[in-house]
Amino acid sequence: MPSPSKLYQGYERLKFDYPADRVLRITISRPEKYNALDIIGHRELTYVWREVDADDGIDCVVLTGEGKAFSAGGDFGMIEKMTTDYRTLANTWKEAKDLVYNLINCGKPTISSINGPAVGAGLVAALLCDISIAAKSVFITDGHTRLGVAAGDHAVILWPLLCGMAKAKYYLMTCDRMPAEEAERIGLLSLCVEDGELEAKTLEVAAKIADGAPNAIRWTKYALNNWLRMAGPSFDASTALEMLGFLGPEGREGLQALQEKRAPNFPKDSPI
Repeated sequence: MPSPSKLYQGYERLKFDYPADRVLRITISRPEKYNALDIIGHRELTYVWREVDADDGIDCVVLTGEGKAFSAGGDFGMIEKMTTDYRTLANTWKEAKDLVYNLINCGKPTISSINGPAVGAGLVAALLCDISIAAKSVFITDGHTRLGVAAGDHAVILWPLLCGMAKAKYYLMTCDRMPAEEAERIGLLSLCVEDGELEAKTLEVAAKIADGAPNAIRWTKYALNNWLRMAGPSFDASTALEMLGFLGPEGREGLQALQEKRAPNFPKDSPI
């Protein structure tokens, strides 16, 4: 098996190893920041799937986070720059769309091993993997509306299909925390396991898939993901509306409230 360092060179926020035959593990690695994605990390997580798709040496991919978190989403510095710099906002919008479509179109089966908090782009990748496995201590939260922006990222393309429109609307509008066991019950997650069993269960499933018929599995994934491709126009609108929100007073107040660790006080005088 070739060394990951030769196949996946130049990455600063992602680590690569092979925990089983023909299984590649990608680890989001910024543990001192709970694997929050800065501009570098967001770009790497977005475009690594194109290299994975072209890698003939693997039949399954595991995605996880280093330390106590899966990924704490975009860091405040990146979000703050989005509210003031047009080019950063436009580039983030493109990457947000590319991350979703790259995961959908990656031919290799993907498994997320959700070991801790998964927020923002981290939650996108965790839930868009073909199989999602979370530790029982994990809570799922999509916090877009609490930040003062529309639920973009992956939510509109994925949540209604996985857990139904009623549950999707409830959790995306309220930003309530959802225990992993409840997320599994409503279909948002594939599996929920004891914390100490997460890695073993993930690798068991990965090995089973890697040992299966590669074309049959990849073509099954491709056909199933046509359900997601059909929702593409709704997703594209949601990401554009999310980015629009970062330019307005609600997005600025949401970010400031998070930075100051207080409840947001959104303006009520000019809803559109």
